Amino acid sequence: MEHASDHWSIGIFVAVLSIIILYKIVTAQRGKPPTIRRIAGLNAIDEAVGRATEMGRPILMVPGIGGLDIPALQALNIFGYIGRSVARFGNRTILAVADPQLVGVGEEVIRDAYTSAGRPELFNAEDVRFLSDRQFAFASGVAGVIEREKVAASFLMGAFFAESLIIAEVGQRVGAIQVAATNQFTQLPFFIATCDYVLLGDEFYAASAYLSKNPTLLGSIVGQDYAKLLILIVVILGTLSACGVLMLPAGHVHDLLQRFMDLFKS
Repeated sequence: MEHASDHWSIGIFVAVLSIIILYKIVTAQRGKPPTIRRIAGLNAIDEAVGRATEMGRPILMVPGIGGLDIPALQALNIFGYIGRSVARFGNRTILAVADPQLVGVGEEVIRDAYTSAGRPELFNAEDVRFLSDRQFAFASGVAGVIEREKVAASFLMGAFFAESLIIAEVGQRVGAIQVAATNQFTQLPFFIATCDYVLLGDEFYAASAYLSKNPTLLGSIVGQDYAKLLILIVVILGTLSACGVLMLPAGHVHDLLQRFMDLFKS
């Protein structure tokens, strides 16, 4: 019976979190979109694009070395916005990928960006380049592109590993404005040391909502923040109960929290 009680408690808690997120989405869709704080790295996009146009040098975008996964798709979503800005200025966009599956997707993203900006004739399929699916061969290829093209701006977003410093350091050497974001927290120190702007933590995943101002995305981001706050409150209450500060059934609360965390791990 105790196990069944915990199961229902977890279900109710998950339902409450879902209701919070859905409520914020519906509220945003009804004309009350929330505002999220300023993200400096994304505000620098127009500056970087304008500088590259003035210098007559292209812009490089790299969606990490992963395959067709969530970080890469998120990066391509951001690159679509950047591509539209680049197209309006009439400049070149170079997209370097490490997975063959991303070639076709990347071509469509950049082509759509130029088309939506009214400059479809500027799109060049050869600027979407598959370099290598080997980590350091890809890093060497990207470094070569940066050196040969003398890119004025570099956007490194996606899953990066040991090659992150190699790529970012070459970009810094040619004087490119660099904006980086990754879901690999171990690589953030290297990006912080070599790039002008770095999106930290959830900023990477909030970027689409920030750039598009889409009410559904904004409501989802804010709803998730409220849900995280509720989870934090439950964790704090469970901790205080386990320490004897609050008169709560400590064992039950601890077990509930453990089952809740196992649910998300699965």
